[in-house]
This record gives sequence, C-alpha cells and structure tokens, in this order.
Amino acid sequence: MGRRNRPFFRINAVESRTPRDGRILEKIGHYDPIEKDAAKQIVLNKERAQYWLDKGAVPSDTVSQILLRQGIKNKCAKERTARRAKARALARKKGRPFTKAEKEKLAAAKQAPPAERKAETAPAEVKTRAESVKLEQKPEPQVMPEEKKD
Repeated sequence: MGRRNRPFFRINAVESRTPRDGRILEKIGHYDPIEKDAAKQIVLNKERAQYWLDKGAVPSDTVSQILLRQGIKNKCAKERTARRAKARALARKKGRPFTKAEKEKLAAAKQAPPAERKAETAPAEVKTRAESVKLEQKPEPQVMPEEKKD
C-alpha cells in the first residue's frame, strides 16, 4: 500500500494459510508513518484487535509494537521481551556487546590511546591480569640427567 516515498500500511487479520496478498479476514486499522498528528498516525479498532488476539492470531513484530503503543498487550510481545532479556543476560555474561551503543562504546575504547585505556581498567581487572602474567612466566622444572651406577 502507499506509493514511492509515501509509505502507508494496513493492519489486517489474515489466515496463515493464505498467500501474502491473499484474502483478508478483516481490516483492523492502518498506520501512516508520515502523518504529523500522532492521533491520526495509527488508526486501530482496539476491540477487534483484541478479539483476534484472543482467537490466537500472531502479530508480526512491527504490529506487536504498534499494539503495545496503543495499550494492547499480547502474548507474543511478552515472549519477545523475555527472549531479548535472556539474550542480553547471556551476552553480558560472555562479555560481548548486545546493543549498538555498547558496540560503539567498545570500538571507541579500542581506538583510545593506551594511556587512556589504562585509566579505564578496574583495579580487580589489573590484579587478574598480573596473576595471569605470573602464571605464564613461571619457569619450567629442569630435568637433571641421572648418574650412571656401575
């Protein structure tokens, strides 16, 4: 729907077995992202949207966000936030960046001069690094040749 440089999206209830552009069961509303007035940007029949969600309809991620902004909570949105929280916790546990902001912060820290990086490291981190260096520098035991007994 819409035209070039003028997006416009319909929010429909569609049976999952029909093709993408196939028969719709009911038009629930529409979303016009260009509209300046926030009240006119999303037009949605909340009762019908809730009816279809209660029947077992699964909204797309985008429609789920639109429904949440309109105050309609659904099971799919709750599951998505739970999956995201679990993934964020796993990434933090592994020490990997999860969001774009975290990735940018990590890239900026890598590009910073070494003097600035030393100031940013925590004392505990320095201590663990020192311990690992001591373990690496530990001399290997020397093997003494055995004396021959005649």
